[in-house]
Amino acid sequence: MNKRTGVIVLFLTAGLGLLASCGGGPKVVLDAESKKFYETANLIMTREEAKIFKFLPDQESRKEFIDDFWAKRDPNPDNDVNEFKVEFQNRVAYVTKRFKTEGGPGWNTDRGRIYIFMGPPDKFQENFTHGDPSIRGPILWWVYYNYMLGIEFVDEKGNGQYKIRNYDGDFFGAIDILKLGAYVGTNDVFLKNVVNFDLTYDRAAGEIEVTLPTKLLNFKENDAGKFQIDLRFKFYIYEGPSLDKKTLEEERTFESTTQELEGLKKIPFRFSIPLKPGTNFVDVIIQGKPGTASKVRKLFEIKASS
Repeated sequence: MNKRTGVIVLFLTAGLGLLASCGGGPKVVLDAESKKFYETANLIMTREEAKIFKFLPDQESRKEFIDDFWAKRDPNPDNDVNEFKVEFQNRVAYVTKRFKTEGGPGWNTDRGRIYIFMGPPDKFQENFTHGDPSIRGPILWWVYYNYMLGIEFVDEKGNGQYKIRNYDGDFFGAIDILKLGAYVGTNDVFLKNVVNFDLTYDRAAGEIEVTLPTKLLNFKENDAGKFQIDLRFKFYIYEGPSLDKKTLEEERTFESTTQELEGLKKIPFRFSIPLKPGTNFVDVIIQGKPGTASKVRKLFEIKASS
């Protein structure tokens, strides 16, 4: 196994044992609804979300988490259908049948997981005469043009069970887009699907500062001749030993002259959000004003001192 393949294997299996093993805490006994949700949703959970889910104390808090989990990924919350959730469930149903002969549930195979993450490939290539003596079966390449990514699967033993061996492109960047439910609409406020913004906590002031990279923001010229961007921030905060949840929503407008923007690499936004001492999780969703489709998201683990 080469280093790149090893990293992918660790990534694809990272969430499976987390509930039972993380942190040495008490064993979690899930109710039927939570167990059914986690069985497949753990595939697209961030590590922080899995930690939160592990420590939720009861069925009621887990149900609230599940509702929030899908709502955070909803590309269009103004309608009655969560397109992300529907597409995810359709993909799980498809791979469960399509890859059931590869040992275990189809969603728990390498091809099944990649299909759940990214959907059907834009280009499919199957090589039977590849000249690699270490591989008894075919070699497959799945190509995704939107992500500029190719993924190689090999049937090493010739038994129809394919494993990822290699990839070409930004594998983990593509996965992050789906895990976080990020989306960028045409002519919208963000210029890329993944905006790697930062968050810091000022304990003395009880404030959170979110810093956005200027080069990834799509400013519009306003009537005053300045460049302006309108943003909506939504925070899901899980704080303290019992991970009590609170939410905050605020709209912010930033405007600047061309000269000021040229020398500005990052734009800070501060919010009054005191955190309890101990481990806190802050889930941040940033969108444009109502009617725009763009959404970026990131989840932070913050240890606040007393």
